[in-house]
Order: sequence, then C-alpha cells, then structure tokens
Amino acid sequence: MHATSDRTTTIDVNSQIKEQPTCVILFAKYPARDKAKTRLQPALGIDGAADMARQLLLHSVEQAVASDFAIELCVSPAQTDACWQALDLPESLQWSAQAEGDLGRRMLIASQNALEKYEKVVLIGTDCPSLTAERIQTAVQQLDEDNAVMIPAIDGGYVLLGFNQVDESLFSNISWSTSSVAEITKQRIAALGWTLALLPALHDIDEPKDLEHLPSDWRNTLNKI
Repeated sequence: MHATSDRTTTIDVNSQIKEQPTCVILFAKYPARDKAKTRLQPALGIDGAADMARQLLLHSVEQAVASDFAIELCVSPAQTDACWQALDLPESLQWSAQAEGDLGRRMLIASQNALEKYEKVVLIGTDCPSLTAERIQTAVQQLDEDNAVMIPAIDGGYVLLGFNQVDESLFSNISWSTSSVAEITKQRIAALGWTLALLPALHDIDEPKDLEHLPSDWRNTLNKI
C-alpha cells in the first residue's frame, strides 16, 4: 500500500514537457519589398508582390494560432531583426531562427529540435491561403493513426507535412520548388515503412497563374490579376 502511494506522487518530467503534444512550425521569410514573392511581380508589381507576401504570412499565422496548438515561427532573418516588430504578431508565438543550409536542412533541424519537446510536429509555409485552422487540426488528428500526414500542393510540392518521428531522408537530396517534391517525399516515407495519410491537395500562390485560386475577397483587393 505504501509503495503504491509513493508511485502516485512521483513527478513525470516527460509528461510535463509534453503537456501540449503538438507543435506546428511555420517557416517564414520577412515579406521585404523586391525580395518576397518576386515571381508575382509581373502581375502585381514590386509593391503588390510584397503586399501579397505579407498578407499570406499574416493569414498563415492567424490560421496556425487558431488551430490551438503550440506554434513556432521559424524565420529568416532571425527574430532579433527589427523588421519583425512592424508586423505586430501574436505574443503567443514561439520563435526560432532558420538554420543554415538549404530548405531541407532547415526543416530537418527545426523538426529534430521540436521532437525533443513534442510528440507530433507539423511543418507549414506561408504560400497557401486555403490552409485553414480546420485543415491543420485534421492533419494533426491523422497522426493518431499514421506516422506521417501530407497535404500536397497542386504544383507538386506540399503545403503541410507532419509526423511523429523524423528521418533525414525526408529532406535530403531533394530539388526544392520543383514538381517532384511531394512524390519523392512519399517514396521516402514508404521506404521507411511508415504509414502516410494523404489529404486533399491545395493551391500554393507562387506565380501569376496561381492568383485565380485566391479567395474571392483577396482577389477583390488586387489592382491586377
């Protein structure tokens, strides 16, 4: 009886660390003029492309926060740069600086760090206005049954990638921003013997032809499409 009582008072440090089991990592660049969404400049101009990048970033942050998970904003430049103060982002955000290297290495390092504290990690970017809090929640729920979850992008990349463990092969030797990214990633997941939940594909906004997939209220604010 006494031994049982002692066990009930033992503090589980790991459970304290993982009170919130899921972290959504949002990768973002500051939407600087003539540096962000430059492929949209033929349709929107320099200022319009920067404005679109800013709107996409704020939308992504808003939806991520509304999903009610822990949110880490993994940024370039680092969060200490004064530029970020101008965006008035929610105080609830956790911040981290993107690691050196290509996108794959940056995602790998961020994922490894997060999985030291969380049971599930979901990676998203700032290119998809159709990625809602509800879709993020659905993806996280899939990780109760599967090792990984993906929302592909129509252009062949992915809008969201989540997992409950990570492997370097998911991010190495991949030509980023090409139409083969999602397919290669699916092959790598299969090679690991993991189960993968595939959710319906969504549109990223990267090029002028993508602007027709903006929500109608967004399109109404554009000078040109």
